Amino acid sequence: MSIKTAGELAGMRAAGLVVRRTLEAMKRAVRPGVTTGEVDKVGAKVIQEHGARPAPALVYGFPAVNLISVNNEVVHGIPGARKIREGDLVKLDVTIEKDGFMADAAMTVGVGKISEEKSRLMACAERAFRNAMKVARAGVRVAEIGGEIEREVRRSGFSVIRELGGHGIGRTIHEPPSVPNYLDRNATERLTEGLVITVEPIIAAGSGKVFLRADGWTVETRDGGMSAHYEHTLVITKDEPILLTAA
Repeated sequence: MSIKTAGELAGMRAAGLVVRRTLEAMKRAVRPGVTTGEVDKVGAKVIQEHGARPAPALVYGFPAVNLISVNNEVVHGIPGARKIREGDLVKLDVTIEKDGFMADAAMTVGVGKISEEKSRLMACAERAFRNAMKVARAGVRVAEIGGEIEREVRRSGFSVIRELGGHGIGRTIHEPPSVPNYLDRNATERLTEGLVITVEPIIAAGSGKVFLRADGWTVETRDGGMSAHYEHTLVITKDEPILLTAA
């Protein structure tokens, strides 16, 4: 969507706040021995308390409230009986609908003591996002966001998962434009003032090649490489973007 009124901005801010509070609560719940299903329930409680609804279930029929992916699971993991272990990388991805507005964010949580590679991978995803924010301005081509992300990821020795990327959002989960995490010369659209998008580096150690598991939802790396995901919903302006899901 493209925000045109103060009311629309207020609606998106309210949705973003619910996402942020949900992620914060889920992050606190992540620890060894807890199941991903239990973490999902923590997030579900926050969403319900704020009068919001889980957008993946609402729009696509996802069989849980939040998306939780562990280690080489990249995105769209289904929470359940899997127990979180020391050293895991846990991706928490929250998308909600509140009063007709949708917002989306994700983070990667390292559980206890993690390996140096996992630590570097997490830091790279966030750093790539921050670099992308330097060019996320009205008038800039969408491709430049992906160029910044890909440059940082490759410099750090990791791979962009090219099949996955950011997108427009607001009235539903996935709206135009697509926001690739690599320099896609075909992404010629220019960012416009008020446009609401997600920017979300989704990266992996190893080849970055992925496949869809038999459950029809979970995307996993082919070579077993670890993955990381960092995402916020933002509003494009002439200057720095407004991060709706960040503190």
